[in-house]
Amino acid sequence: MPAAADSSLNGGAKHFENNRRRARFRALRRRAADALSPDRPGRAQARDRERDTPAFDAALTWSASEVLGEKDFETMTADKFAAAADAVSAFGAELARVRTRRFRPGSSADRVDMRKTMRAAMRCGADFNPLTRRRRRTRPPPLVILCDVSGSMDRYARMLLYFLHALANGHDRVHAFLFGTRLSNVTRALGGRDVDTAIGNVATAVHDWGGGTRIGHCLGAFNKLWSRRVPTNEAVVLFISDGLDRDAAEGLGREMERLHLSCRRLIWLNPLLRYESFEPKALGVRAILPHVDEFRPVHNLNSLKELGRALGNARSPDHVGASRQRGKAA
Repeated sequence: MPAAADSSLNGGAKHFENNRRRARFRALRRRAADALSPDRPGRAQARDRERDTPAFDAALTWSASEVLGEKDFETMTADKFAAAADAVSAFGAELARVRTRRFRPGSSADRVDMRKTMRAAMRCGADFNPLTRRRRRTRPPPLVILCDVSGSMDRYARMLLYFLHALANGHDRVHAFLFGTRLSNVTRALGGRDVDTAIGNVATAVHDWGGGTRIGHCLGAFNKLWSRRVPTNEAVVLFISDGLDRDAAEGLGREMERLHLSCRRLIWLNPLLRYESFEPKALGVRAILPHVDEFRPVHNLNSLKELGRALGNARSPDHVGASRQRGKAA
């Protein structure tokens, strides 16, 4: 009896296990059939979506960064303007280092440091001592920015504030001035690390944003009040304006000449250079043009990148070109 009972139990367990395997196999076969069936619910809709989706040729498309780099600041939508502002805030311009009046030790320098050489001879008392040499120290020059915030420059000036903030936080000797009908020093306002807070401080400090332009009057105020406080004699000056003056360029040529003579390098950034047919016909443009070292466009991200590379060169090529020659001839 025990043996018979044991065999019946084993037979029932095997039968139960076989039924489980057959049920599992039927479930797997049913799922496979549903997956491979052309009439599965939702499959027709997926085929329709694939058929309606347009196919793009990657060879004929530009990346978003390339399109944004070529886009004019004045024609950008709010979303594109915000994206461009974020990109400008991340810019970093390395200024070309210039020689100063101070010296530092240099083994391969041509200048002999006689003071250190004599001190070493007195200290050692030897008949022969090697010559101690020195060379001039180098450091980035001061950077002075004069930016037009009149109505015709409104869109460009807003974007350039992000660029000025990046420069002010990346270098220790940056002085920023905004002008419309009067001159405003915004150097301290741009000194904060947070760009939104800095631009808010600038908006509070400037009261003539989007108004008229008195370029000659504002340059005269800078030359009279700030040229001796700011180290302009060794500075690189960025003059940002379209050259359209409400005062018909009265005294503008004289003040630009004085500014040019008092600085190391004067770069004029003009958004009107985005037009290939640009000619210096306005009185303000003709008064400014003979007194600048470089004449560059500033209307999109690519032009700002080119400016950053130019600031890194000790002596950039002359970008005045035919426009400057026409201005002199006129």
